Amino acid sequence: MQKGITEEMLYMSVRELANLIRARRLSPVALAEAYLDRLEKLGPKLGATITITRQIALEQARIAQYEIQRGRYRGPLHGIPYGVKDLVATRGTATTWGAAPYVNQIFDYDATIIKKLNEAGAVMVAKLAMVELAGGFGYNNADASFTGPGRTPWNKDFWSGGSSSGPGAATAGALVAFSIGSETSGSIITPSAFCGVSGLRPTYGRVSRYGAMALSWTLDKLGPMCRTADDCGLVLAAIAGRDYLDPTSIDKPFVYPERAGRATRARGRNQKFRIGVIKGAAERVQPEVKKNFEQSLEALSRFADVKEEVEFPDMPFGQVVSTIVAAEGASAFRDLVETGRSRELRAANDRWGGYASSMVLAVDYLQAMRIRGPMKRIMDELYSKYDALVAPSRATVSYPIGVDFDKAYPGISGGPAVIPAGNAVGQPAISVPNGFGANNLPTGIQLTGRAWSEARLLEIANAYQQATDWHKQRPPLEKIFGI
Repeated sequence: MQKGITEEMLYMSVRELANLIRARRLSPVALAEAYLDRLEKLGPKLGATITITRQIALEQARIAQYEIQRGRYRGPLHGIPYGVKDLVATRGTATTWGAAPYVNQIFDYDATIIKKLNEAGAVMVAKLAMVELAGGFGYNNADASFTGPGRTPWNKDFWSGGSSSGPGAATAGALVAFSIGSETSGSIITPSAFCGVSGLRPTYGRVSRYGAMALSWTLDKLGPMCRTADDCGLVLAAIAGRDYLDPTSIDKPFVYPERAGRATRARGRNQKFRIGVIKGAAERVQPEVKKNFEQSLEALSRFADVKEEVEFPDMPFGQVVSTIVAAEGASAFRDLVETGRSRELRAANDRWGGYASSMVLAVDYLQAMRIRGPMKRIMDELYSKYDALVAPSRATVSYPIGVDFDKAYPGISGGPAVIPAGNAVGQPAISVPNGFGANNLPTGIQLTGRAWSEARLLEIANAYQQATDWHKQRPPLEKIFGI
């Protein structure tokens, strides 16, 4: 551990670290070195890292320290170490997409999100592990990356979740102060729940994807994974915005309050949030998931009007998402499949999944795209009545490593309908920790809202985390790994 840096400090929120850095009570260089040391010690054990960018990090940290000492403070991310899922291009450093065929892939430019984080003064300490090709070819086991399975810091025998496996594990284990993940159909929400962190899936188009691997260009989203919902807001404020290099990005201003909880307090007692509980959301889930969810509703009821049993639209959200991911993924990786190099992929399903995906009929893809319009209108009408709808983030705790997902918890569904529904129509969601289940594994709740409602979701999540302390719990890494 670097001089003056304690483990407790490494678990601090971005906002807490930023306050210390701004007051010049914490050196960005010392902080970066401490996280780098932790990444080197724990990253491989958690299956969380692909490349530790020590040289880049120390150079950026020295620049940040120099600027801050001379009064040029850029904002709350200045001098804060972070990691990024390894599907985001970083100039001169390998960007592997988590897959063996691309281990030597190097781009000569930075993705827009990296440029924005550079402008904010953030310090990149690692390219983080991920499920190969973001899981687009249908993996069914945690061992689906050339780096091996990601492990949740709460129990080394269980998965950290996919496809943002590295960001989930690294953030939960205090290997980074925050991370950047991506979601096409659950890849931020799932690892956030399995690792006990706060993860925000932004509205489609909120954050530029220029320079990020394309799995499904009409579904992919980049977003923050942090220790608190408040931190997610700070990071989103830095990375959101229109980008001419990404024609799908939208010019929708995102403003986040300077102080945590400020907007929540301003609402007053007579302006409670309106939260709906999706009918059947806690059915066919593990008992601990159900219990924790019910306790979360009690906590939400302290500052919100919670209406239970909200009827969710009966539409083929899952089928639409799976059809689009298959068709667009097969197109994105057509060369990989046609050259036969998909045989180099680690997961057995991924080696043939690309061939199956390429068989999706054009009429099926077009029909899936066509039905998204009515879906968006129906979902927007439903969500217009509420500030958020709430459901468990996942139906179970994390899956055991070495067991196929479909055999891990027989009789229990893979997760609530809100995950494919929100992704099909591009709505935002945030998952926050809400307790523990079997094998000391975290559970989570997710709040979903109308398009562009991230600020409101963050208000609610902030209020929930002010009323609970699940986000402050730390995994027993010393006991698990003997460090």
